[in-house]
Amino acid sequence: MLFKLLLGLDRSAFHPSVVSLTSMGDFGNRIQALGIPVWALGMKPGMSVPIGLWRLVSHLRTYRPDVVHTWMYHADLIGGLAARIAGVRRLCWGIRSSNMDRGTARWTTLGVRKLCAWMSPWLPDRILLNSHVALQVHAALGYARPAMRVLPNGFDVSRFRPDPDARAAIRSELGIPSEALMVGLVARWDPLKNILGFVEVAGRVLQHLPDAHFVMAGKGLDTNNAQLRAAVAVCYGRDRIRLLGSRLDVPAVMAALDVFVLPSHGEGFPNVIGEAMASGVPCAVTDVGDSAELVGDTGRAVPPGDMAALAQVTMALMNLSADERKLLGQQARERIVRQYELGLVVRLHEDFYRELTGAAGVANGD
Repeated sequence: MLFKLLLGLDRSAFHPSVVSLTSMGDFGNRIQALGIPVWALGMKPGMSVPIGLWRLVSHLRTYRPDVVHTWMYHADLIGGLAARIAGVRRLCWGIRSSNMDRGTARWTTLGVRKLCAWMSPWLPDRILLNSHVALQVHAALGYARPAMRVLPNGFDVSRFRPDPDARAAIRSELGIPSEALMVGLVARWDPLKNILGFVEVAGRVLQHLPDAHFVMAGKGLDTNNAQLRAAVAVCYGRDRIRLLGSRLDVPAVMAALDVFVLPSHGEGFPNVIGEAMASGVPCAVTDVGDSAELVGDTGRAVPPGDMAALAQVTMALMNLSADERKLLGQQARERIVRQYELGLVVRLHEDFYRELTGAAGVANGD
């Protein structure tokens, strides 16, 4: 979402710079290609943290941004302290998650979140969240409620759209007939995403709909993942489950699906659901973060952790006629276009930054 925001930001009024606490990661070079400076601190756990903090302070004193907008807990803590030490006038924290517990998050992350809650009444000027559920969760954790504001993620509806040619190409590549039901998940290998839950859903559905196909795409969702490979090996209908790994053609993969399933234990405002909906694909999801609010009546939501229920609603969508499923997909896309189109969401962020600075325009921003 940071990349998409930078892609659409009005560069005649805003001059962004990006700092990564660690490495350039997957998006650093892509952001640089937009003509936006990116600086990676190379921080690792341990003594590099104070060194990185002071390097960041020095950078901010040189760059002198009007606004520092940090993203996620560790950046909120380290970037927030650095911004205040450097004398930055306006600081906005960013929170991109909701449900987290000791079983699905590192104890260090939970500790940083607790420390941020304590600091929240006096360190940041605003706290920007991407979901209403995240706001409720963090207010209950002690975050300063008056500072909080929700702005949703946005979606490029020209990139993610129904595409019969892409659908045919992906199915041809995978050897899946055009008329076969194809269910998919796009995610990274992460405990919060509950990837093994998707495997369980696939096994349950394939007992009733043995001609269906299930695909998983994303970082770590490939045959090199021994834990995932083992789960699929003992799953009913394992020959119908494909591990695609990282893909550069995610819009095409989305367009090839009949149903999208997200079994997450925790989310804020999941991009993949909006991308699937923009592609005209109805979704079956767990009710975490704003997932249920996002799909509305164009999909189905069940309690988190209940894979039996998720399998049932997945089958309900699969058992619709092709015309009924297409209509539901059209309604899903219309919902995204109407409420979450990327240009609209970018303008909301621009207005937020202007409001935060009290200015008609912002010269610089990190």
